[in-house]
Parts: sequence; C-alpha cells; structure tokens
Amino acid sequence: MEDFFNYEDLYKEYEVVIIGAGPAGLTAGIYAGRDNIRTLIVEKNFPGGQTAITDYIENYPGFPDGIRGSELADLMLKQALKFNVQIKYGICKRVEVENNYKYIFLENNIKIKTKALIIASGASPKHLGIPGENNFIGRGVSFCATCDGAFYKNKAVAVIGGGDSALQEGIYLTRFASKVYVIHRRNSLRASKGLQDKALNNPKLEFLWNSEVKKINGETKVESLTLFDKNKKVEYNLKIDGVFIYIGWIAETEPYRDLLTVDEFGFIEADENTKTNIDGIYVAGDIRSKVFRQIVTAIADGASAAKMAEHYIDDFLLKEVEK
Repeated sequence: MEDFFNYEDLYKEYEVVIIGAGPAGLTAGIYAGRDNIRTLIVEKNFPGGQTAITDYIENYPGFPDGIRGSELADLMLKQALKFNVQIKYGICKRVEVENNYKYIFLENNIKIKTKALIIASGASPKHLGIPGENNFIGRGVSFCATCDGAFYKNKAVAVIGGGDSALQEGIYLTRFASKVYVIHRRNSLRASKGLQDKALNNPKLEFLWNSEVKKINGETKVESLTLFDKNKKVEYNLKIDGVFIYIGWIAETEPYRDLLTVDEFGFIEADENTKTNIDGIYVAGDIRSKVFRQIVTAIADGASAAKMAEHYIDDFLLKEVEK
C-alpha cells in the first residue's frame, strides 16, 4: 500500500468515512465502494486488525482447509481497494457534528468532512502484562478459544479469569483439550450462577483458586506457567500447552465518548442495524456493545453499517436539493 501514508490525494470531503480497517471496516468499505460512494477508511495501525495477526483461522466460511489470518486480511484489503476505497493511516482524535455533517479530526491537523461516519475501530483484549506474554502470542498465548481451541486436541491448556467469558471459553475448550485449568486470583467466581454450576461440574475443568500468573515460559512455544499460590505463599510451574486470557476488553472509544452513548464497559451502543444515537453515525465490529466478537459478526456489522449509511446519504442529498 504505497499511498497508505500519502495525504496529497486526500479529499477534504467524503460521503462516508470509516474509522478502522479490520474485517468490519473493510467490509463496510467493500459495500460502500461497490455502490460508488466516495469512501475513506482511516486506520491507525495496519489493515486487517486482529485478523491479520491471527495465525490460522479454521471457522471462516468458504475455507474448508482453513486460512492464515494475514492471508484473509489481505484478501479483504484487495477487495476494498478494487472498488476504489481510499485507505489512509491516521489516528482519530475527536469527532464533531455540525449541520448534519461529521468532522473527523486526525492527528497532524488533518480535518475531514463527511456525510456519514462508520466507527469500526475495534477493541483489544486486556493483557496480563507479565514476562513471556507478548513473546508467545500466536504460539500458545490466545485470547479466543473459538479461534484456536481446535489446535489443542488432547492437550492441557489454562484459562485465566473468573467471569462469564472465561468460563464459557473454558467449557468450550473441553471439547478439544484433555485438561483445562481455570486460574483465578480470587476464591470465588464473578460469572453467573448457572454458568458456574456448569463449569464446576465439568470433569475436564480444574480450578486453581487464589492463584496469580507470574510468567509464561517456553522455548519456541508455551510450555508452562509460573504461578503464585496466595494461600501457601509459594511459586510453582504448571505444565501446559496453551493459555487463553480472559480478563476483559479495552474498547477503542475514547474519541467518541462525549458524542455517543456507551455501555458500562465503554463499548458503543447501537441498534441491530448498527445505528447509534446520532443520525448518520454507525458502529460496526468489536467496538459495538454486543455478546459475540467474531470475524463473521464483524463483517455482518460492516455490511449493515454501509447499507444504512447509503440510505442516510440518499436522504441527506434529497434534503440538500429541497433546501
């Protein structure tokens, strides 16, 4: 992408601007571009989002043998570019609305005007912040059991966390793993009572209470965890093949919180058609307040947001003519 950092061909006004070039943003771009809508996607890291750094994806429809995350992200990117979608590097600092136009303020004093805005800037899983964690992402450290669980058939894995997500994913992992350790820093769970009962009665799940993960160990892949038992005041190593971390998500919503309605966790609220509390602003993908965060749900959001934006733009132009 030779023009990713080139702003010379950047228009001052677009019909739709999309913040984020993950699966949701790229899908929205594909739909909008195909409908000949002047479209800009602004991405602060690199196109593809978390999909681009996922080692292998086996549950995306149409690829019975699976596909590497980087390859899938590249195919989505090429498809968006095919429909003349502009994709530029940029960090959104804030959004303002005036006379129904949306103004996106990027760093480097770049200001962009648009009729419709789709926010698809995603969310990132919280990290433990311990030695070895970043080194083994994609090589034993995962944040998605649905994505990576099948790689651990007849192996031992650990789940970090005590909420609904940790238990749900832990139970899911028992379909593949021979043993699933649930490591929780407290002596009680935060998950719902029904989910707790289901997990505690699963013979493949073993709970390690009052335990903190201090280090993730291995040579070329995860081999063990260093744990601290807070009751016994001792450290020890637990041999495992993979670790799944569920301690929460960080919503990338800081530039929009004064403008849009967010839930208690900071994710943007929207209806099933991705419409927010501001006309002409839509939200798609992991940044949207919802239960499931998967590639397929992100692209569904992206398609819906683009079609909603198209209808909004048509109405916008009609009102301009009637003035």
